Amino acid sequence: MSLRFHSGAHFVIRVASLPQKPDVLVESFAGGGIISLTAAFERLADHVVMVELDEHIASVWKTILGGDAEWLARRILTFDLTVDSAKAELSKYPDSFREMAFQTILRNRTSHGGILAEGAGILKHGENGKGILSRWYPQTLAKRITNITYIISNITFIEGNAFDEMERLRNKKSAVFFIDPPYTASGKSAGSRLYNHWNIDHIRLFDLCKTLRGDFLMTYDNAEEVRKLAEQHGFETRPVSMKNTHHAEMTELLIGRNLRWVDNEDAFPNSH
Repeated sequence: MSLRFHSGAHFVIRVASLPQKPDVLVESFAGGGIISLTAAFERLADHVVMVELDEHIASVWKTILGGDAEWLARRILTFDLTVDSAKAELSKYPDSFREMAFQTILRNRTSHGGILAEGAGILKHGENGKGILSRWYPQTLAKRITNITYIISNITFIEGNAFDEMERLRNKKSAVFFIDPPYTASGKSAGSRLYNHWNIDHIRLFDLCKTLRGDFLMTYDNAEEVRKLAEQHGFETRPVSMKNTHHAEMTELLIGRNLRWVDNEDAFPNSH
C-alpha cells in the first residue's frame, strides 16, 4: 500500500515526529483507510479508529476486521473477471455484508477512476489497453487483505457519522485526527460525483475542529471558499501538490492550527 496523496504522507510523518505517541489516531472519513492502516502497521498510535458512513465501504472493513478476511481474499482469487461476469455480479442484491464487500471491491477495481458512486461506468479500455483487467490484481488484493489480519487488535472500525466520533474524543488531548471529507465545500463540488454520502455540513466541521484539544490535519480542495472558512476559524493553510485518479497534478489544501512543520523541507524530502 502507498500514500498516494501528499496530504496523507504529511500527516503520517507529522504523527511519527510527535514527541509522544498519541493514544488514539482517528481517520474521520476513512474511505480506503490508508492513513489508518499505515498508522496501525507502523505503530504510530496506541490505537486507531476508522469512521465511515457509506455502507458499501463499511461492509469491506466489517468483513476484513470482523473475521472474514480469508473468505474475502479467497472470493477475489477465485473470481473469473470478464465484462459479463462483472456486470452480472454487480447487478445482484448482496445477501450479506461480506458479499456487499466483495461487490464494493469489484466495483472499485473495475469502474472509471475507482468511483463507487451510482452511475460510474465499467472500464472498457483501461490502462495500457487491458480493459476491465487493468486494475484487477487478485493476488495483490488478497495479500493486502490478509496482511490486515495481523493488526486487527490495533484498529476499531465504526460505521457511522464522523462528527459523532469527533465529538466523543474532542476533549482528549492525546488524540490526533486526520480529516479528509468529500470536497464539496466549493462551487466545483467534485465530491458530489465521487461519493454517495457527499453532502456534509462544512461549517459545522470547521466549528468542531476548533473545539478539538488534540492535533488535527484537514485536507480540502484549494478553493477560495475553503480558504475563507479556514481564515474565519483562525486556522493556517498550506497548498501541496497531489495527483488525482487520472495522475494529473493538482493542488490540495492542508488546514490546521499550526502548520509550520509543513515548511520544514528536510522533513518532507518528497514533497516537491
